[in-house]
Amino acid sequence: MSEKRSIFEEVGSDDARPEIRKGGIDAGRRGSRKGLRAWLVLLFLMVAVMIVVGGLTRLTDSGLSITEWKPLSGALPPMTQADWEAEFALYQQIPQFTEMNSWMELSDFKQIYWWEWGHRQLGRAIGLVWAVGFLGFWISGRMPTGWVKRSLLIGAMGGAQGAIGWWMVSSGLGEGMLSVASYRLAVHLGLAFAILGTIAWYVFLLSREERDLMQARRVREAKQFGLATGWMHFAFLQILLGALVAGIDAGRSFTDWPTMGGQFFPPYAFDIEPVWRNFLENPGLVQFIHRMSGYLLLIFGTVAFLRGRRSANPATRRAFTAAYIALWGQVALGVAAVMTAAHLHVAITHQVVAVLLWVLILRARFAAAYPVATSVRG
Repeated sequence: MSEKRSIFEEVGSDDARPEIRKGGIDAGRRGSRKGLRAWLVLLFLMVAVMIVVGGLTRLTDSGLSITEWKPLSGALPPMTQADWEAEFALYQQIPQFTEMNSWMELSDFKQIYWWEWGHRQLGRAIGLVWAVGFLGFWISGRMPTGWVKRSLLIGAMGGAQGAIGWWMVSSGLGEGMLSVASYRLAVHLGLAFAILGTIAWYVFLLSREERDLMQARRVREAKQFGLATGWMHFAFLQILLGALVAGIDAGRSFTDWPTMGGQFFPPYAFDIEPVWRNFLENPGLVQFIHRMSGYLLLIFGTVAFLRGRRSANPATRRAFTAAYIALWGQVALGVAAVMTAAHLHVAITHQVVAVLLWVLILRARFAAAYPVATSVRG
């Protein structure tokens, strides 16, 4: 016969309680998320520096100083006087030297050579960091589920960028060319920003737990996300147009603002035959298109910002505000670049802020896609 028990006695106090398992969604797929994120952040910083160095290489007209593509042996610079003279002799055979830089001595050539060599060397370093990191995570089994393909995508884009870089340089070695083809420069720069944006998005994903992202995705802010997506595409188009401007030094063609040559529409905008070439090669028309696109981007960004400020989530509002502030800074720098005839420091700052703006727009888009949960009291 069982003895009586008090109604206040705790039932089963001596029984072993079952272990509560937390984070079931992340179990088995987590891997080394923090380590992977640190690796991607390093790649992001290196690609950002690569874009800046590429801009300086273009602004100093150094991109054609190395006339051969040697992915492996080219990692070593000229080591002897004879090596330097041989490299200089190759440069002396291309139109940029014969028609524009025939005044150069070996010492002058070395200055532009180091810019291009450093740019290519940084590309090799990025490839090495990617390969070592990917193989390390993959072989050790620390790669989170679903991240092998994403990591391979970054590597494939980087490999394509190297090939496109040479495709761009080779366009400037032909007869009558004093610099690389502007449309090839636009493709090269566009892919660089696509790589940077892809890495940034992956870093954002790894900054939050998988279960948190799955929950946040259910409450996506559709209107803010749609506007941020449009803003991102518009900004990318403006980056491509900026590359066309840089490719033909169109930023130095008209240095007055808000007019161009004292009028709204630049003179001689369609002087090149056939007409379609003016959209790629006429400095006045190319700069005009870049200006008008910049104004439209500012208007679109204002609409996106105002909509973003209506979000119920403070993190989303802050993300849209930060991107909008950067947009105004970029517009101001664009005007300054025009009025200083693309002065080196102003022009490169303009490119640096373009990188910042690009990432901040992506951040606003991510914040709308995966809103951060906030209590009623904030």
